[in-house]
Amino acid sequence: MEVFETLEDAAGIFPTAVALGNFDGVHLGHQELIRKAVQRAGMDGIKSAVFTFSNHPRDLLPKEKKVKNILYKDEKRQIIRDLGVDYLFDIPFTKKVMTMEPEDFIDHLLLEKVKMKVAFCGFNYHFGYKAKGNPGVLRDVGAEKGFEVVEIQPYRINGNIVSSSLIRTLIASGQVEKCMMYMGRNYAIGGEVVVGNRLGRKLGFPTSNLVIDPAMVTPPNGVYVTYCTYNGVRYPSVTNVGIKPTIGHYHKNVETHIFNFDKELYGKKIIVEFLKKTRDEVKFDSIDELSEQIVRDCREAREFHDKIEEKIEK
Repeated sequence: MEVFETLEDAAGIFPTAVALGNFDGVHLGHQELIRKAVQRAGMDGIKSAVFTFSNHPRDLLPKEKKVKNILYKDEKRQIIRDLGVDYLFDIPFTKKVMTMEPEDFIDHLLLEKVKMKVAFCGFNYHFGYKAKGNPGVLRDVGAEKGFEVVEIQPYRINGNIVSSSLIRTLIASGQVEKCMMYMGRNYAIGGEVVVGNRLGRKLGFPTSNLVIDPAMVTPPNGVYVTYCTYNGVRYPSVTNVGIKPTIGHYHKNVETHIFNFDKELYGKKIIVEFLKKTRDEVKFDSIDELSEQIVRDCREAREFHDKIEEKIEK
């Protein structure tokens, strides 16, 4: 897959069937839309493309809160790559783009740069100045300029429309076990392991600590059953998200205890997948009480993982 971070880089490309959208979660609805574009490109003998923005459009609007990311940039690109896409246009959303009239957006970006022959978009896709562009505008311009528009209707699971806002709500409320249903994968946090206070090691439960990226949506403070992937190997684990109120004042972070694992991970990169929240973070009266609770947390997480293994073996 070729990735274009500016449209100036996209010289000499072939005509495309292009999936249009922000794709900030690349959830199952997004994946369905992208697959249709890839399939159509194969049928027509052209290239498949995804046209998206590297930052959320709402970030440029006054008085708007920045939208928290669900995926890291590399993770988002890998998922799109795995769907068989030929070109990814991952360009900055700028004031110039924001103020383009919908017809200019189509002419100068999608037709001139992306070489769009077929457009695939969701029912709620908007673009151009004051978001005046929509699937209807695309169809009108397409009828005049010779490109086709395929509008994808809402993608539903259990009656719910799958959306990035729904997934953000699930993560932020601790309902991480539902992410797989809508994303096709577990919600995950990744990063480089940093040095913590080493209390876990003293208590017999060494942890790998990650600093939370403020740009990412994160689950509420509490204890979670997790998987931890290091060096391509996925290990059962248990994770605390929070500020460690029993032992002092700390910034919110993620600390993971990996079962049956004794390697030193400082400075190494890991990925933590969240399977289920088991309890809220609590301030205990003593370190001994905290230690006893950690034992119970580990036991509960191990039992959860054992049930997963039993299902896999069956």
